[in-house]
Amino acid sequence: MPVQVTGEVVSAKRIGAYTAMTVTAPGVPELARPGHFLAVQVGGPASSMLLRRAFALYDMSPRGVYGGTVQFVFAVSGRGTAWLAERRSGDRLDVVGPLGRPFRLPAHPVSATLVGGGYGSAPLLPLARVLRERGCRVSFVLGAGSVDRLFGHLDAKRMADTLAVTTDDGSAGERGRVSDVLPAVLERTDSDVVYACGPMAMLRAVSDIAAERGLPSQVAVEESMACGIGVCMTCVLPVVGDDGQTRMVRSCVEGPVFRGDRVRWDAVGTVPPDAVGAITAPGAHR
Repeated sequence: MPVQVTGEVVSAKRIGAYTAMTVTAPGVPELARPGHFLAVQVGGPASSMLLRRAFALYDMSPRGVYGGTVQFVFAVSGRGTAWLAERRSGDRLDVVGPLGRPFRLPAHPVSATLVGGGYGSAPLLPLARVLRERGCRVSFVLGAGSVDRLFGHLDAKRMADTLAVTTDDGSAGERGRVSDVLPAVLERTDSDVVYACGPMAMLRAVSDIAAERGLPSQVAVEESMACGIGVCMTCVLPVVGDDGQTRMVRSCVEGPVFRGDRVRWDAVGTVPPDAVGAITAPGAHR
Protein backbone atom coordinates (compact mmCIF):
# COMPACT_ATOMS: atom_id res chain seq x y z
CA MET A 1 0.00 0.00 0.00
CA PRO A 2 1.30 3.51 -0.79
CA VAL A 3 1.87 6.03 1.97
CA GLN A 4 1.35 9.79 2.07
CA VAL A 5 4.12 11.76 3.74
CA THR A 6 5.28 15.34 4.03
CA GLY A 7 8.96 15.32 3.20
CA GLU A 8 11.70 17.90 2.79
CA VAL A 9 13.68 18.67 -0.31
CA VAL A 10 17.26 17.49 0.20
CA SER A 11 18.59 18.69 -3.14
CA ALA A 12 17.49 19.83 -6.59
CA LYS A 13 20.19 19.46 -9.23
CA ARG A 14 20.02 20.69 -12.79
CA ILE A 15 21.08 17.95 -15.23
CA GLY A 16 20.93 19.13 -18.82
CA ALA A 17 17.33 20.07 -19.59
CA TYR A 18 16.04 18.35 -16.45
CA THR A 19 15.92 18.65 -12.67
CA ALA A 20 16.74 15.70 -10.40
CA MET A 21 15.11 16.23 -7.01
CA THR A 22 15.80 14.27 -3.84
CA VAL A 23 13.13 14.34 -1.10
CA THR A 24 12.88 12.71 2.32
CA ALA A 25 9.94 10.30 2.30
CA PRO A 26 9.94 7.94 5.30
CA GLY A 27 8.29 4.63 4.48
CA VAL A 28 8.30 5.07 0.70
CA PRO A 29 11.73 3.71 -0.35
CA GLU A 30 11.24 0.54 1.68
CA LEU A 31 8.23 -0.31 -0.51
CA ALA A 32 9.46 1.05 -3.84
CA ARG A 33 10.54 -1.04 -6.82
CA PRO A 34 11.80 0.00 -10.27
CA GLY A 35 8.83 1.18 -12.31
CA HIS A 36 6.87 2.62 -9.38
CA PHE A 37 6.04 6.33 -9.38
CA LEU A 38 5.26 9.19 -7.00
CA ALA A 39 2.36 11.66 -6.98
CA VAL A 40 3.64 15.05 -5.80
CA GLN A 41 1.47 17.97 -4.66
CA VAL A 42 2.47 21.21 -6.38
CA GLY A 43 1.75 24.88 -5.81
CA GLY A 44 1.69 24.85 -2.01
CA PRO A 45 -1.25 24.54 0.42
CA ALA A 46 -3.06 27.65 -0.90
CA SER A 47 -2.63 26.82 -4.58
CA SER A 48 -5.47 26.42 -7.06
CA MET A 49 -3.45 23.61 -8.68
CA LEU A 50 -5.27 20.74 -7.03
CA LEU A 51 -3.98 17.88 -9.15
CA ARG A 52 -0.76 16.13 -8.24
CA ARG A 53 2.04 15.51 -10.72
CA ALA A 54 3.27 11.97 -11.34
CA PHE A 55 7.00 11.20 -11.59
CA ALA A 56 8.78 7.89 -12.06
CA LEU A 57 11.15 6.94 -9.26
CA TYR A 58 14.77 7.40 -10.26
CA ASP A 59 16.38 6.32 -6.99
CA MET A 60 15.26 5.25 -3.53
CA SER A 61 17.33 4.88 -0.38
CA PRO A 62 15.75 3.56 2.84
CA ARG A 63 18.82 4.59 4.85
CA GLY A 64 21.32 7.41 4.98
CA VAL A 65 22.04 10.76 6.60
CA TYR A 66 18.54 12.00 5.88
CA GLY A 67 16.73 8.74 6.52
CA GLY A 68 14.54 7.39 3.74
CA THR A 69 14.83 9.41 0.53
CA VAL A 70 13.45 9.18 -3.00
CA GLN A 71 14.67 10.86 -6.15
CA PHE A 72 12.75 11.74 -9.31
CA VAL A 73 13.51 13.59 -12.54
CA PHE A 74 11.34 16.09 -14.41
CA ALA A 75 11.31 18.73 -17.09
CA VAL A 76 9.46 22.02 -16.73
CA SER A 77 6.35 21.75 -18.89
CA GLY A 78 3.76 23.90 -17.12
CA ARG A 79 2.91 25.87 -13.99
CA GLY A 80 3.12 22.86 -11.69
CA THR A 81 6.59 21.70 -12.71
CA ALA A 82 7.77 25.33 -12.91
CA TRP A 83 6.77 25.76 -9.25
CA LEU A 84 8.47 22.47 -8.36
CA ALA A 85 11.70 23.52 -10.09
CA GLU A 86 11.89 26.54 -7.76
CA ARG A 87 11.93 24.42 -4.57
CA ARG A 88 15.12 24.49 -2.55
CA SER A 89 16.71 22.45 0.23
CA GLY A 90 14.46 22.41 3.30
CA ASP A 91 11.22 23.16 1.42
CA ARG A 92 8.41 20.77 2.25
CA LEU A 93 6.63 18.56 -0.28
CA ASP A 94 3.60 16.32 0.11
CA VAL A 95 4.18 13.04 -1.74
CA VAL A 96 2.26 9.80 -2.16
CA GLY A 97 4.01 6.60 -3.15
CA PRO A 98 5.05 4.18 -4.27
CA LEU A 99 2.24 3.96 -6.82
CA GLY A 100 1.45 1.71 -9.78
CA ARG A 101 2.80 -1.66 -10.77
CA PRO A 102 6.57 -2.00 -11.21
CA PHE A 103 8.59 -3.86 -13.81
CA ARG A 104 8.38 -7.63 -13.52
CA LEU A 105 11.74 -9.27 -13.01
CA PRO A 106 13.01 -12.47 -14.66
CA ALA A 107 13.20 -15.57 -12.52
CA HIS A 108 16.57 -16.52 -14.01
CA PRO A 109 19.55 -14.59 -15.44
CA VAL A 110 18.77 -13.29 -18.94
CA SER A 111 20.14 -10.85 -21.48
CA ALA A 112 18.04 -7.68 -21.11
CA THR A 113 17.97 -4.59 -23.31
CA LEU A 114 16.72 -1.37 -21.69
CA VAL A 115 15.48 1.39 -23.99
CA GLY A 116 14.95 4.95 -22.74
CA GLY A 117 13.84 8.16 -24.37
CA GLY A 118 14.73 11.51 -22.75
CA TYR A 119 14.27 11.39 -19.00
CA GLY A 120 12.26 8.20 -19.52
CA SER A 121 15.57 6.48 -18.82
CA ALA A 122 15.27 7.45 -15.13
CA PRO A 123 13.32 4.36 -13.93
CA LEU A 124 15.48 2.10 -16.08
CA LEU A 125 18.64 2.86 -14.10
CA PRO A 126 17.44 1.30 -10.81
CA LEU A 127 16.00 -1.54 -12.89
CA ALA A 128 19.44 -2.15 -14.39
CA ARG A 129 20.99 -2.36 -10.93
CA VAL A 130 18.44 -4.96 -9.82
CA LEU A 131 18.92 -6.97 -13.00
CA ARG A 132 22.69 -6.95 -12.54
CA GLU A 133 22.26 -8.18 -8.97
CA ARG A 134 20.30 -11.11 -10.42
CA GLY A 135 23.13 -12.01 -12.76
CA CYS A 136 21.55 -10.58 -15.91
CA ARG A 137 23.43 -9.10 -18.84
CA VAL A 138 22.24 -5.52 -19.33
CA SER A 139 22.39 -3.44 -22.49
CA PHE A 140 21.15 0.13 -22.86
CA VAL A 141 19.79 2.05 -25.83
CA LEU A 142 19.21 5.69 -24.91
CA GLY A 143 17.89 8.42 -27.16
CA ALA A 144 16.74 12.04 -27.09
CA GLY A 145 16.24 15.02 -29.34
CA SER A 146 19.61 16.52 -28.40
CA VAL A 147 22.50 15.91 -26.00
CA ASP A 148 21.01 18.14 -23.27
CA ARG A 149 17.89 15.96 -23.25
CA LEU A 150 19.74 12.70 -22.75
CA PHE A 151 19.55 11.45 -19.20
CA GLY A 152 21.56 8.84 -17.35
CA HIS A 153 23.89 7.89 -20.18
CA LEU A 154 26.99 8.24 -17.98
CA ASP A 155 25.45 6.02 -15.28
CA ALA A 156 24.33 3.57 -17.95
CA LYS A 157 27.84 3.42 -19.38
CA ARG A 158 29.23 2.46 -15.97
CA MET A 159 26.75 -0.32 -15.25
CA ALA A 160 25.84 -1.75 -18.68
CA ASP A 161 27.58 -4.36 -20.77
CA THR A 162 26.85 -2.29 -23.89
CA LEU A 163 25.46 1.20 -24.52
CA ALA A 164 24.08 2.74 -27.71
CA VAL A 165 23.14 6.43 -27.83
CA THR A 166 21.11 8.28 -30.44
CA THR A 167 20.02 11.90 -30.84
CA ASP A 168 17.71 13.38 -33.43
CA ASP A 169 20.20 16.15 -34.25
CA GLY A 170 23.36 14.05 -34.01
CA SER A 171 24.77 16.06 -31.08
CA ALA A 172 25.60 12.80 -29.24
CA GLY A 173 25.93 9.22 -30.40
CA GLU A 174 24.37 8.28 -33.73
CA ARG A 175 22.01 10.61 -35.53
CA GLY A 176 18.52 9.11 -35.51
CA ARG A 177 16.14 7.38 -33.13
CA VAL A 178 16.44 4.43 -30.78
CA SER A 179 14.31 2.37 -33.17
CA ASP A 180 17.01 2.79 -35.84
CA VAL A 181 19.69 1.02 -33.81
CA LEU A 182 17.59 -1.29 -31.63
CA PRO A 183 17.31 -4.23 -34.09
CA ALA A 184 21.10 -4.48 -34.39
CA VAL A 185 21.54 -4.22 -30.61
CA LEU A 186 19.03 -7.01 -29.99
CA GLU A 187 20.81 -9.24 -32.48
CA ARG A 188 24.29 -8.42 -31.26
CA THR A 189 23.44 -8.97 -27.58
CA ASP A 190 21.18 -11.98 -28.17
CA SER A 191 18.59 -10.32 -25.93
CA ASP A 192 15.86 -12.29 -24.20
CA VAL A 193 13.68 -9.40 -23.00
CA VAL A 194 13.19 -5.69 -23.66
CA TYR A 195 12.26 -3.01 -21.12
CA ALA A 196 11.40 0.53 -22.20
CA CYS A 197 10.25 3.90 -20.91
CA GLY A 198 9.78 7.12 -22.86
CA PRO A 199 7.41 8.86 -25.26
CA MET A 200 4.45 6.81 -26.45
CA ALA A 201 5.56 6.82 -30.10
CA MET A 202 8.93 5.39 -29.03
CA LEU A 203 7.27 2.71 -26.91
CA ARG A 204 5.13 1.65 -29.85
CA ALA A 205 8.18 1.33 -32.09
CA VAL A 206 10.13 -0.62 -29.45
CA SER A 207 7.18 -2.96 -28.81
CA ASP A 208 6.80 -3.64 -32.53
CA ILE A 209 10.50 -4.39 -32.96
CA ALA A 210 10.48 -6.77 -29.98
CA ALA A 211 7.31 -8.51 -31.21
CA GLU A 212 8.78 -9.00 -34.69
CA ARG A 213 11.61 -10.93 -33.07
CA GLY A 214 9.39 -12.90 -30.71
CA LEU A 215 10.79 -11.15 -27.64
CA PRO A 216 8.71 -10.16 -24.61
CA SER A 217 8.69 -6.45 -23.82
CA GLN A 218 7.63 -4.39 -20.83
CA VAL A 219 6.90 -0.70 -21.30
CA ALA A 220 6.29 2.02 -18.72
CA VAL A 221 3.78 4.30 -20.43
CA GLU A 222 3.78 8.09 -20.15
CA GLU A 223 0.05 8.79 -19.97
CA SER A 224 -1.10 11.92 -18.12
CA MET A 225 -2.10 10.99 -14.58
CA ALA A 226 -4.22 13.47 -12.68
CA CYS A 227 -4.88 11.59 -9.43
CA GLY A 228 -2.43 8.67 -9.53
CA ILE A 229 -4.77 6.36 -7.59
CA GLY A 230 -7.30 5.24 -10.22
CA VAL A 231 -10.17 7.61 -9.39
CA CYS A 232 -10.23 10.22 -12.17
CA MET A 233 -9.91 7.86 -15.19
CA THR A 234 -7.84 10.36 -17.19
CA CYS A 235 -5.00 7.91 -17.88
CA VAL A 236 -6.94 5.03 -19.43
CA LEU A 237 -5.67 3.25 -22.52
CA PRO A 238 -6.76 0.13 -24.44
CA VAL A 239 -4.99 -3.06 -23.37
CA VAL A 240 -5.69 -6.64 -24.41
CA GLY A 241 -6.26 -8.99 -21.46
CA ASP A 242 -5.39 -12.65 -21.00
CA ASP A 243 -8.83 -13.53 -22.40
CA GLY A 244 -8.11 -11.69 -25.65
CA GLN A 245 -10.57 -8.90 -24.89
CA THR A 246 -9.66 -5.22 -24.99
CA ARG A 247 -10.39 -3.19 -21.89
CA MET A 248 -9.80 0.45 -21.03
CA VAL A 249 -7.40 0.17 -18.09
CA ARG A 250 -5.92 2.80 -15.81
CA SER A 251 -2.22 3.44 -16.34
CA CYS A 252 -1.77 4.56 -12.73
CA VAL A 253 -3.22 1.40 -11.18
CA GLU A 254 -2.99 -1.45 -13.70
CA GLY A 255 0.22 0.13 -15.02
CA PRO A 256 2.28 2.12 -15.68
CA VAL A 257 4.17 -0.99 -16.77
CA PHE A 258 2.41 -3.11 -19.39
CA ARG A 259 3.39 -5.84 -21.80
CA GLY A 260 4.25 -4.04 -25.00
CA ASP A 261 2.38 -6.50 -27.21
CA ARG A 262 -0.82 -6.04 -25.20
CA VAL A 263 -1.20 -2.28 -25.67
CA ARG A 264 -3.43 -1.30 -28.60
CA TRP A 265 -1.04 1.38 -29.80
CA ASP A 266 -3.10 2.29 -32.86
CA ALA A 267 -6.09 3.06 -30.61
CA VAL A 268 -4.37 4.98 -27.77
CA GLY A 269 -6.40 8.11 -27.08
CA THR A 270 -9.63 6.49 -28.22
CA VAL A 271 -12.10 3.84 -27.02
CA PRO A 272 -11.99 1.04 -29.61
CA PRO A 273 -15.49 -0.12 -30.61
CA ASP A 274 -14.57 -3.71 -29.66
CA ALA A 275 -13.49 -2.77 -26.13
CA VAL A 276 -15.50 -4.21 -23.27
CA GLY A 277 -18.16 -1.65 -22.33
CA ALA A 278 -17.65 0.49 -25.43
CA ILE A 279 -20.68 2.17 -26.94
CA THR A 280 -21.30 0.39 -30.24
CA ALA A 281 -24.42 2.24 -31.33
CA PRO A 282 -26.48 5.22 -30.09
CA GLY A 283 -28.00 4.20 -26.78
CA ALA A 284 -26.45 0.72 -26.85
CA HIS A 285 -23.60 -0.73 -24.80
CA ARG A 286 -21.55 -3.81 -25.43
